[in-house]
Formats: sequence, C-alpha cells, structure tokens
Amino acid sequence: MPNVIVHSLFSDFDIDLFKSGKHFKLYEKLGSHPIVVNGINGTYFAVWAPTARSVSVIGNFNGWEAHEHELNVRWDSSGIWEGFIPNIGVGEIYKYKIFSNNHGAVTEKADPFARYCEHPPKTASVIWDADYKWKDKKWMETRAAKNALDAPFSVYEVHLGSWKRGKENNFLTYEALAKDLVSYVKEMGFTHVEFMPIMEYPYDPSWGYQLTGYFAPTSRFGEPEGFKLLVDKLHQNDIGVILDWVPSHFPEDAHGLGFFDGSHLYEHPDRRRGYHPDWKSLIFNYGRNEVRAFLISNALFWLDNYHADALRVDAVASMLYLDYSREEGEWEPNMYGNNENLEAMSFIREFNEAVYGNFPDVQTIAEESTAFTGVSKPVHLGGLGFGMKWMMGWMHDTLEYFKKEPVYRKHHQNDLTFSMTYAFTENFMLPFSHDEVVYGKQSLVYRMPGDEWQRFANLRTLFGYMFTHPGANLIFMGGEFGQTSEWNFQQSLEWHLTQYDFHSGVQELIKDLNQTYRSYPALYEKQFSPEGFQWIDYGDHENSVLTYIRKGNNPKNDIYIALNLTPAPRENYRIGVPKKSGQPKEILNSDSKKYGGSGMSSNISKIGKKAWHGYANSVEITIPPLSIVIFQ
Repeated sequence: MPNVIVHSLFSDFDIDLFKSGKHFKLYEKLGSHPIVVNGINGTYFAVWAPTARSVSVIGNFNGWEAHEHELNVRWDSSGIWEGFIPNIGVGEIYKYKIFSNNHGAVTEKADPFARYCEHPPKTASVIWDADYKWKDKKWMETRAAKNALDAPFSVYEVHLGSWKRGKENNFLTYEALAKDLVSYVKEMGFTHVEFMPIMEYPYDPSWGYQLTGYFAPTSRFGEPEGFKLLVDKLHQNDIGVILDWVPSHFPEDAHGLGFFDGSHLYEHPDRRRGYHPDWKSLIFNYGRNEVRAFLISNALFWLDNYHADALRVDAVASMLYLDYSREEGEWEPNMYGNNENLEAMSFIREFNEAVYGNFPDVQTIAEESTAFTGVSKPVHLGGLGFGMKWMMGWMHDTLEYFKKEPVYRKHHQNDLTFSMTYAFTENFMLPFSHDEVVYGKQSLVYRMPGDEWQRFANLRTLFGYMFTHPGANLIFMGGEFGQTSEWNFQQSLEWHLTQYDFHSGVQELIKDLNQTYRSYPALYEKQFSPEGFQWIDYGDHENSVLTYIRKGNNPKNDIYIALNLTPAPRENYRIGVPKKSGQPKEILNSDSKKYGGSGMSSNISKIGKKAWHGYANSVEITIPPLSIVIFQ
C-alpha cells in the first residue's frame, strides 16, 4: 500500500470557486480531515502551496521525515496539494514540509486550516474532529431578535486568560469557565460576551491579536469541544457571543502564514502594503482571490461551527488606509491618487455581504477609529456593510472630560455634548475596552479625580451616562467592579476588591443599569436613530448639569435623565417635560447607598404647568452630587 493514496474532496466546481475567490466553506475541503477511504481509516490532507516543488506531511508517525508522505499536486493549476494517509487519525500532530520552486526555499508550516493546535510554545497542528452535540436550539431559533439593532446590546469584554485564574495562577479550562464565567455574566445582566481572540496564537503578550491558528480555538484552555461547551452554556443562559476577529495582519512566526510556500502567498508582496510597522506583522493580500476566500471562509467557520453571534473586526482603520502609520514615501497612492486601500475596502464589503447572506441573524462590528463614512451603512447603499462601529471619538472625549477636576468642567461641557452632533451617522457601540486600561493609562476608577468617594461617584456617573447615551454598550472586565490596577494579562482580575463597599457598589450599579437598559425599551428601540434622543438642556455649563430624554416606539415609555457632574448637589433643579400631569417615577439614582453613594434622594416633584426649557410643563428634582438620576 502506498504511503499516500490519491484522493480528493474537491469537485471541479470547488476549484472554480476557489480560484475566483468565491469558495466560502474552504474549511470543509482544505486542512486535515479524518475519513474512511476504501474501508481504511486515515486522514485526508489538502494545502494550498502553488509555488511548491513538493509538499510532505511530517509528524511523529514518520519521525518528522520529509518525503515519507508526499502529497500529490492537483492538475488544475489550483496550487492545491492533497492525499489520503492511511492509519493516522485524531490526536496525531503534524506539519507541512514545503520545498519551494522559489530559489530552493524550504519551510515547515502549521496547517492554516487546522482545527486544533499544540499548546504554545509548541507549534504543530493536531488532527481533530470535534464531536459535540449542541443544546442551544432555543437560542439559535430566536437569536435574530436578540441580535437585532433594536434590541439591547450590553457587552462584557473578556480576556479568557486573565478573567480569573486558579490557585496557582493557572488558566481555567473552557469547562470551568462554562460554569464560573457564565453564571457571573448572567448575574450581572449583560446581554452579550465579547471574547478577545480565542483563535490560536503563539505569543501571550499579543493578547491573541497575532494569530497563527485561524480555525483552532487556543489550546491554552483545553480542546475545541470545551470552547463549544462554553458558547453553548452562554446561549442556554440567554447570552450572545461576540468573537474578536483579526483579518488585518498576522505574525511572521516561522510556522505561520508568512512566506508560506517560499513565496508571498498570504501577505502582499509589496512591503509598503504587506508589512505593518506598528505591530511588526504581515498584512494580507486582499487583492488575491484565494486569500479573500481563506479569510471569508474563516469568518463563516466561527459562525457555522461555533455558533458565534457576532464578529468584532479588529483594526479596520489599518486596513482602509494605505498610509496608516506610514510616513511620506513609505506608501504608494491608489489608482485615483488617494490613500484608500481599494482592495481592502472591496474585501470588507464582500466579507459583510457573505456574513449577512449566510447568517442574517448575526452582527459584524467594526473597530474603526477614523471619520471614514458609511462603515455601518449597507453595501448596496455604498457603505462597508458592518452592523455597528465602535464610537472611539465618544470614548476619548468622555474620558478626557471625566478626568478633569469638577471645578473646571463647566469650561469643557462640549466634550460630552459634541458626540450628539454625529451620534447617528453610524450605528455606534460605546466602548470602554481593554485598550483604555493598559500601557500607563491607569484603570477607569483611577482616571477619575478627587478622593476615594469622588472617584467612585464619578465612575458610577460615567457608567450611567454610557448606558443612557444612544448606542450599544461595551465594558471591559474589571471595570464593572472598579478594579484599581491596570489590566495585566498574566494574572487574574482583583476579585478580592468586591468585598469592599465602593467596589461592590459599582458592581451593583452595573447590575441595575443592565436591568434598566433591558427593561425600558426607550433605551434601545431607537438607539441608532435621532428619533430616540432629545435634549432637554445641554447648555447649563455653570452647574455642569445635562438633561435629556430617551425615546422608544411608544411615547408613554420615554425616559428622562439628569446628570450632575460636580460634587455640589443641585436641589430644586427645574427640568422641562412634555408630559401634562402625574408623579414621575425614579428608576435609578447612582447616589443610592446601595451603590456606595451618599443616599441623597432625588425628591422629584409632581409635573406642574410651569413652562421650562421650551416645554409647557416641568418638574423639580434634586440631583445628588456626582450622580445620574433616571426617571419616567
């Protein structure tokens, strides 16, 4: 019996789709697949390496010797090498040894389509066939409503390696996280979890943003079935799953995608477009059909095989601009003489069309930090086609405002109000992400001014403002209980802090804000529409007070918000309201003692006929120091 039996999973149609960049289920064909051929158990291998002279599968089963198991090149100029190797199966480790036609280059590469990888720092691929029976049918049948743009999106961003660790600072397994993390997120009331990249990556300090195993959940926390269990348990508890996805760049590690077959196969051959100076990494060649098919297949893989509900696409700005982080002379303009990466833009549009075409009940979310227009506008209307975009300008302006001493805030109120001039130009998600609590920026609570009481009062007000501002919300882990240290990926969050009143108070506030957000449709039904927001008064700079209304489909559900951004309480503060009569109901007061506040009551009066703020009616309210009051 030959060492490698001629066999193929590809049809001629598959090859045509692959060459044209339209095959979006390549994971069913390329990679390693345990199968039975002529009654013999074994594994089928297929890898794209068009510049190769020969390709061998190497592993423990052949002493890592090349030429023992040489794959066969297809006759159709697809560049695919394939073959069936008898009597090896699940659990075997392997790589591809590639002898190139390009100046005799020789590479040893992990499988780009491997479903499982060795635990770093080991770098081999593992033959795998995850057998898992999903139990999230109810969620999958109803998630279109849960993931809709008029549904609440309150996201808890998590780095699995540092959310919580074992007694010896060891990683929790996927199975342990399926208990601890799921119960915590459910208790806190978040609607979705966003995982920083869980695809295999070699270098822990990259936090997962330098991928080598695009189709494999990292082995740091266990086997692929374990990650499926984690997603399944989240779904069973009515919690959606967002995955960070990184199509913008990849590392130069020897076993990775770079210089794969002795040529610039996945990366752009022009260093000005194929190398990222900030991250010392390689950039995909978005104009190459097979590379586009690889990336879009990867996106659909996580939605298909792992039931992900959304993909948050990392570093979109770096993809859109040819001059991103480059000086003059380090980049070349496009055919129109400007700095837009037309191939990347075309790829992004095709990616979004493929995602929504195949999974209309999910979302794509862009981390895009520039003023590029139409990021969350549908492709058929000229946009990039994302469902949402991170509102980086709001995040920056808001944190700049809150770090100022209250005595100076009256001169900077525009920092808070400016966002409303562009809030509805995109479908915005408001992010306080991991990037805001690293590299000397300090934790959120330590960016607040004043003594300990004021720091926490400011933090509670900040979160209240976030939840009542139009848009979806995202909080990075630790922020929800006021972690005092910067985030450290090498250790657990400081869970011991929750025994102290100020920290547990912030935690209670986040629970109640999540409950409020989910319970009052005015806060989410029109969160991306100008019809969902109305200022009462944004001009009271002297008192540093903001008042506004959030609106849903039914005017009876309107919510009123008052923010006091100084330590001085505002008593008998008059607010204009469109209602005619009745007693407003306090929904939330961030100065409540249960949150660590002073316990000052809002003392909302009955609606009276005294005209104020352009309305025929008004109420008087006490706005406690450094607080937000929400009422209906």
